[in-house]
Amino acid sequence: MAFGRLERNPGAQPMSDINMTPLIDVMLVLLVIFIIAAPLLAGSLRLDLPRSDAGAASAAPAVLALALDAEGRLYVDEQPADEATVRERARQAARRHPGTEVQLRADRRVPYGRVAELIGWIQAAGLTRIGFVTEAEAR
Repeated sequence: MAFGRLERNPGAQPMSDINMTPLIDVMLVLLVIFIIAAPLLAGSLRLDLPRSDAGAASAAPAVLALALDAEGRLYVDEQPADEATVRERARQAARRHPGTEVQLRADRRVPYGRVAELIGWIQAAGLTRIGFVTEAEAR
C-alpha cells in the first residue's frame, strides 16, 4: 500500500494583471487622429500668400486682421464680411486706437486693383499703419 499526498491541485488561478496592449493600441490611434486633425483646426481660411524674405510681423498694441481670398471675398478677423462691415470695423478701430495696425493677407491671385481698393477704404477710415502678411521663403 502506497501512501501519497492527499493535496489537491488548486487549478488555474485568475490572472490579476491588466493587459496593456489594447490600451496602448487605442492611445496610438487617438494620437494619430489628433496629429491629422490639428492642422485642420488651426486655420480655417486658406490663402496662397505671396512669398517674401521680409522680417516677421511686428507686435502692435492693436491689430485689425483683414483677409482677401482668391475669389475676392473679404474677411475681418477670420469672419466673412462685406464692404460696409470692413469700413465700419476700420472706423471703430481708428476711433479706439489711432495707431491700430491693419494686417492685410491677400491671396496672390487677387488683382492688385482689388487690394488697392481695400487699402483706400482703410485709409479713408483713418488707419495708416498697414502691414502685408506674407509667407517666409523656403530655405
